[in-house]
Amino acid sequence: MLSPHEISTLLLIERSPHQVEVFGQHAARLLQEALVEITRLPTGAPMPLLTPKGLDVLKRLDALWHLHSNETEDSE
Repeated sequence: MLSPHEISTLLLIERSPHQVEVFGQHAARLLQEALVEITRLPTGAPMPLLTPKGLDVLKRLDALWHLHSNETEDSE
């Protein structure tokens, strides 16, 4: 199970990967779970990218968020 910090790191990698500390503990866990991979830019700098598994996790979280939002709206 991913921690809230790991989930936010996954979202940050999707939206703004250059802002992620590639060798930080949260990114390391995402690498371990095969949710991200590290590629090298032409400059040689490391850049985190989502794997298909990482994209799938974010899609599922988005679906759960929308389901919960709809249930909340229906109960009001």
